[in-house]
Amino acid sequence: MSNQLINESSPYLLQHAENPVDWHPWGEEALAKAKAEDKPIFLSVGYAACHWCHVMAHESFEDPETAALMNEYFVNIKVDREERPDIDAIYMQATVAMTGSGGWPMSVFLTPDLKPFYAGTYFPPVRRFNMPSFKDVLTGLANAWKHDRAEVESTGGKVSQHLQAQVKPQSREALTPEHLNAIANAIRESYDWGYGGWGDAPKFPQPMALEFLLHHSALRKTDEYTKLIRHCLDAMARGGMYDVVGGGFSRYSTDNLWRVPHFEKMLYDNALLVRVYLHAWQVFKDPFYKRIAVETLEFIAREMTHTQGGFYSSLDADSEGEEGRFYVWTQDEIRDVLKDDFEFFEAAYGITAKGNWEGKTVLQRALDDSSLAARFHLDLETVQAKLADAHSRLYTARAMRVRPATDDKILTAWNGLMLAAVAEASRVLESGSLLPTTDQQTGQLQSLAVRSAEFLLSELRPNGKLRRAWRDGKTTNEVFLEDYAALILGLLELYQTDFNTRWFAAAKELTDEMIERFHDPEGGFFDTPHDGETLLLRPKELQDNATPSGNALACEALLKLAAFTDEGRYRDLAEESLKQVAGYLLRYPLGFARWLSAAENALGTMKQVAVLGEAGEENFERMLKAIQVEYRPGVVTAASPHPIKENSPALLKDRPMKGGRATAYVCEGFVCKLPATEIETLIEQLNS
Repeated sequence: MSNQLINESSPYLLQHAENPVDWHPWGEEALAKAKAEDKPIFLSVGYAACHWCHVMAHESFEDPETAALMNEYFVNIKVDREERPDIDAIYMQATVAMTGSGGWPMSVFLTPDLKPFYAGTYFPPVRRFNMPSFKDVLTGLANAWKHDRAEVESTGGKVSQHLQAQVKPQSREALTPEHLNAIANAIRESYDWGYGGWGDAPKFPQPMALEFLLHHSALRKTDEYTKLIRHCLDAMARGGMYDVVGGGFSRYSTDNLWRVPHFEKMLYDNALLVRVYLHAWQVFKDPFYKRIAVETLEFIAREMTHTQGGFYSSLDADSEGEEGRFYVWTQDEIRDVLKDDFEFFEAAYGITAKGNWEGKTVLQRALDDSSLAARFHLDLETVQAKLADAHSRLYTARAMRVRPATDDKILTAWNGLMLAAVAEASRVLESGSLLPTTDQQTGQLQSLAVRSAEFLLSELRPNGKLRRAWRDGKTTNEVFLEDYAALILGLLELYQTDFNTRWFAAAKELTDEMIERFHDPEGGFFDTPHDGETLLLRPKELQDNATPSGNALACEALLKLAAFTDEGRYRDLAEESLKQVAGYLLRYPLGFARWLSAAENALGTMKQVAVLGEAGEENFERMLKAIQVEYRPGVVTAASPHPIKENSPALLKDRPMKGGRATAYVCEGFVCKLPATEIETLIEQLNS
């Protein structure tokens, strides 16, 4: 018999709709039930691609005996963390405060007035791993609620007070260029030169840290971080965490070698990593980085895109009840597919009969292209062609397997991140020529970006009101700061790709809405709108996690809007935000890495470029390409054919064409250079 999750649209909640647990979605009905029945709340938070969420569901939530305990003593609420990041953030803080660590599934017990008094993550069905069984936890807490209520409520009150204190910023320092130099050096000093990345296993990609080092290096015209950046990018892309057969990155590596991933594929990871590899290609001119970016974008377009244009949230780690089953191989399977080319591929990937993970093989390069060429007496082009052919044949064979489940809900924030990646890639890949990229491919990318933007501005903005999530024609009611900020940044990237003023106008309108709905008078922004649901507290996340914090994205968006519009109010709000986190950046730079790129822009290093010309005129197009072909992290560009289009950025105002020729204006730090009508002059001004 179905429980009350049956009418929800979230794939994660629907996974639990047939559990014998009397699950409720988060909402007034469930919260009122807890108060009316004087029962504590069991809050279970997870997401559709979460492996250990599936394990706990199978072991405990599908077990009638466990469900009977849950139903008798608790009001049970299921939350999809991707739909409700506000609830997730509040109670993850509580879980970390109470246990010292966090993760998903997150299991938190609350008083009826929503104060947490006990928390954990995965609980086994029987005592193991030095952990109590979930049934022991349930009976123990039910007994405490009945016989020791005062102690339970005291604990809830203390935890709640602690959480309230965490919302307050700790300092209001001002950052300097010297601070950013010191931060970049500290990031380099903590780098793992043995295996790549930062910290021990599990190894998480750190695309925001790499972006900062690329940004920092470009603005200071230094190559002292080049070795680190390339070492890390190469380590992540040689296979294992990167799917060499189908493209795209898994969530993280379970080992230090980047070999065995946690096999779920998340939209946000791929959005952030695509841009790092794209920017690395622009900087280092290494076609390997371009190939990784292109293959990942092809994976997104092929497997994670709705027919109407939005991007899906994730692919599960499991298929047929086993983690990674879809992605791993035996030696015999590979030999059967590749036949005469097996020896070549075996050498490339170090394939053995024993495999490299639980008797199977996770594909990870053992020999690079040059070594393969020498060993098999081939040129590099032939090596690359043979590998591409082998990958294609393995992909065809793999497509016959049972696919992992797709979480097909569409989240505004994550889609904003991917929109920015696709929009930038569509202009950058068109401009470059180091590796074949057909006009059809780049045209498809731009079309994909435009359809994505149109989808987000229509389906996820019904009646002009932005929403967090969409699935099967239904939206959720909530929206959060990160949804606004990520979408604004995606629209600004798309505007700088096709210079359609619709995208800029929408970005500016959303920015003004964001300020009105989320701004904290003490500086920065709350994660929830002023007219949103009243929770235990109004969260204000400053730290970047797997995704950039809403505050970091908002700061970045405000700085760019200020450059496009010359409206000082946007910059003032951005600088207020930065002052709140300056102390954190100096002490914990990897936890605030997206802020670091915003800080670079805030320190006066942004260039404003306005280009005007006749539509389709060759020099006008060449000027735009010159701006787009190189990595220019501190540049915002506005362009329009003459006369200037309605709703164009103020940056274009009062900028005449000189002598009837295409003309570019480059400004920096309140000073403008002489108008440029020659491409060489423009490039010189951009590079100075």
